[in-house]
Amino acid sequence: MVQRQRALSQARALFNEQGVLPSGLVAEPILRSWRRCAEWGIDMRAARVPEPLTAAELRQARQRNEMLRRVAEPALASLRGAGGIIILTDAQGLVLDCEGDTGFAERARRVALMPGASWGESAAGTNAIGTALAEGRALVVQGAEHYLESNRILTCMAVPVFDGQGRSLGVLDFSCQTALARAGLLEQVRAAADAMEHALFEADFERHERLHLEGGAMLAFDGERLAGANRQARALLGLDSEGIGRLRYADLFDGDPALGAVRTRQGAALRLRASHGRRPPAAPAPAVPPGVHFEPATLAALDRAVRLCDAGLSVLLQGETGAGKEMFARALHARSRRARGPFVAINCAALPESLIESELFGYEEGAFTGARRQGSKGLLRQAHGGVLFLDEIGDMPLALQARLLRVLQSREVTPLGGGKPVDVDFALVCATHRPLANGQGDAPVRADLYFRIAEYTVALPALRERADLPALVRQMWQAQAGPALPPALADELAAYAWPGNYRQLNAVLRTLRVLAAETGVVERAMLPADVRGSVAAPGDLASVTGGAIDAALAAHGGNVSRAARALGVHRSTLYRRRAH
Repeated sequence: MVQRQRALSQARALFNEQGVLPSGLVAEPILRSWRRCAEWGIDMRAARVPEPLTAAELRQARQRNEMLRRVAEPALASLRGAGGIIILTDAQGLVLDCEGDTGFAERARRVALMPGASWGESAAGTNAIGTALAEGRALVVQGAEHYLESNRILTCMAVPVFDGQGRSLGVLDFSCQTALARAGLLEQVRAAADAMEHALFEADFERHERLHLEGGAMLAFDGERLAGANRQARALLGLDSEGIGRLRYADLFDGDPALGAVRTRQGAALRLRASHGRRPPAAPAPAVPPGVHFEPATLAALDRAVRLCDAGLSVLLQGETGAGKEMFARALHARSRRARGPFVAINCAALPESLIESELFGYEEGAFTGARRQGSKGLLRQAHGGVLFLDEIGDMPLALQARLLRVLQSREVTPLGGGKPVDVDFALVCATHRPLANGQGDAPVRADLYFRIAEYTVALPALRERADLPALVRQMWQAQAGPALPPALADELAAYAWPGNYRQLNAVLRTLRVLAAETGVVERAMLPADVRGSVAAPGDLASVTGGAIDAALAAHGGNVSRAARALGVHRSTLYRRRAH
C-alpha cells in the first residue's frame, strides 16, 4: 500500500509539474482522464466550488429519471451497511440519490458528494462516476488517482447502467474511505447494476419476443428485427448500438430458437431460452372502460394521470359521491403500464376500524384471536404489480395513516404479528369527497401523508355541471338497451340536480328499463318519487322562456343560482337555455 501511494505521488508530480504522462505508474483509463482534465484547464490543487441544484431542480431531475430510480431501490438496499455510501446518478453524472453510512456521508458532503451535485469529469475531475461515464465501463478510482487533491479521501467504484439500445442511463457507485475499501465490493456493485439493467430491459421490452442466452445475455425482437440487446448480449455477439434496430434475426443466428440452441453466423453454438412478450391488443384499447362517459376535459386529465402514474407519482381524485372517482381510477389502471396487474379497490369508510389494519397490512398466523391459521396476505400485498385504489382516504384512522406512510416510503409491508417485511410495488390512486388538507391540526389526513398521496390532483366535476348532460343521459340510456326514452322525459332527467351523480343517474335509468320492460313504454310515473318530486313537469320546463330567464337574472343581479331557484329549475338548465 505504501509503495502504491509513493508511485501515485510520483505520478501526480510528474504530470502536474512537468506535464509528463506517467505511463506504468497509474492505469491507462486514469491517465486518459487526467489528460482530459488538463485539456479542460482544471487545476489539480484548486479547491472545488460546488454549485448543487436547487431543491426544485433536483426534484425535476429525479422525475425525469423516475424509472431508473425505481429499479435502483433494491440495489441501494443491497449495499446499505457496507461501510460507505451508495450513489445513483443520471447519464451526466448528476447525483440523484445517496444512501448509506451517515458518518461517511457527512465527510462526503464536504467534497459535494451529495444529491444535486454534478460528478461529471468536467465538473469534478477524474472520479469513478464521471470517468466510468466517459470510458463506458466499470471503474475503481482510489485515493490519489482522483484528479482533484480534495477528493483523495475517497475510494469509489462505479458501474454504468445501460438500456437495451446501448445508451448510458446513469451510474451506480459505491464510495467509502480509502482505508475501508475491500476486495469484492466492485463485484457487488456490478451485480446490483446488472439487476437494474435486467429490470429495465424486461420493462422496456415486455411486449417483445425475448431470447435469453448464456451469461445473462438478453435480446428482444420486434418480429424479425432486433429491437434491443443488453450489455452481456452486445459483448457476446460483438454488437454495437448501430446494429440494434437494423439487424434481423437471420443476420445473427442460424436455427430455430424453439429448439433451445442456435448457432451464430460465425458458427458458435449457443444455448438459449425464448420467452414470449405480452401481445398488444389487435385493436387500440378504448380510452376508458365500457360504461364510462367522461367529458373531454376529464379525458385530458385522465391522459395526464396515466403518464404521471406510469412515472411513479401518486394521484388523488376529488369529487362528490358518485362523481365517477372509481370509474376514473379503473380507467387509469386500464390505460397504464400496470393494466395486466391487479386493481385492488379499498373503501376506507366501509371497513370497520377494528378490521381495517389487518385487512390492509395482513397478519401472521396467531397474530390475534380469530386469526386464520395460515395468516392473511393483506390488501396492500394483493396490489403488488398493479394499482391500489384507496377510496375515502380521509376516513382512515390517523394511527393507520402513519403505517401507510411508512409503507409508501419504504415500499415494504410488515404484517401484524411480526414476520419479515415484504417488498411491494404498486401505483397509488386515492379518492375523497371532502377536503383533506386545511392547514390546521384537525385535517382528516396527516400533512405528511397528504403530500405523499396528492402528487397529482384531479377534481372531477359533478354530473349537474356538465354542459352535455342531455346528450349524456341519452347515451347512458342507449347503453341500457331499453325502449325509446321520450324526449320530454330525457329533458327532465337532464334538468335534475343529481346529488348522487353518475351512481344515482345509472340507478334511475336501470329502474326505468326494468319497469318499462313489460309494456315497452317509458312513463314519467316510473321515476323514483324523490326524483319525480324534484323535477319540473314538461309543461313547466317549456314555460321557462327566454324572457322569464332574463327577468329572473335581472331581479337577482345576474346571480344564476338564485335565478334558477326562483324559476324552480337547476342552474345547469339556465346555462343550457341561455346558450340556445
